[in-house]
Amino acid sequence: MKTALITGGQQGIGLGIAQALHDAGWRIAIASEPPTADLPFDATYHQHDVRYLDAIPALLDAVGPVTTFVSNAGVGALSRGDLLDMTPESFDRCIDINTRGAFFLAQEVARRMLIQPADPFRSISFITSVSATMSNPDRAEYNASKAATAALVQAFALRLATDGIGVYDIRPGIIASPMTAPVADRYTARIPDLIPQARWGQPADIGAVMVPLARGDFAYSTGAVIPVDGGMSIERF
Repeated sequence: MKTALITGGQQGIGLGIAQALHDAGWRIAIASEPPTADLPFDATYHQHDVRYLDAIPALLDAVGPVTTFVSNAGVGALSRGDLLDMTPESFDRCIDINTRGAFFLAQEVARRMLIQPADPFRSISFITSVSATMSNPDRAEYNASKAATAALVQAFALRLATDGIGVYDIRPGIIASPMTAPVADRYTARIPDLIPQARWGQPADIGAVMVPLARGDFAYSTGAVIPVDGGMSIERF
């Protein structure tokens, strides 16, 4: 049975991924800290805060064998502002959730995948961000956490390559979601200049990329970095 575990799958990008995988035939398990609202498809919900590493075994025992893991849960800066005013609290929060929590949950998922059959295809995908390489001094803690996670993706890909487990780094750009809602007006005004395709990204855009990766269509592309940003990260002069 194909089972997808998606952290932060109750809203935004995670929900778009969950919907796409459900429609393609996956059993869906969603792990998130806040209780999930009613979903438009069948899924199991598991309350889980990725910061609490001791809770990882119980989560994975409850979900059962995972063939597709999507590390999506993440947070932004507590407040955007001058880099010189950043607080340790905001920095630590981004690192704890976006990097540390993501790594150790993926680590245990990988350990369990190694003792599962190779069919169906097994994959681990991290939702990082174009911010892993595109700097922004008003939320440097977020950039740092995503850059660190991107480095860990490459390490996972190398470690798991001979075991046939695909590992991918998906980098969204400006996606309509609860995270971007507070700055939506600012982004909307800048999208014609920032994004060659001149539109907001949607959670379904990320979901459309996830399905073929999870299916194994790109099994020989393990470690691939996949921008889903309407061309935003293309270098221009």
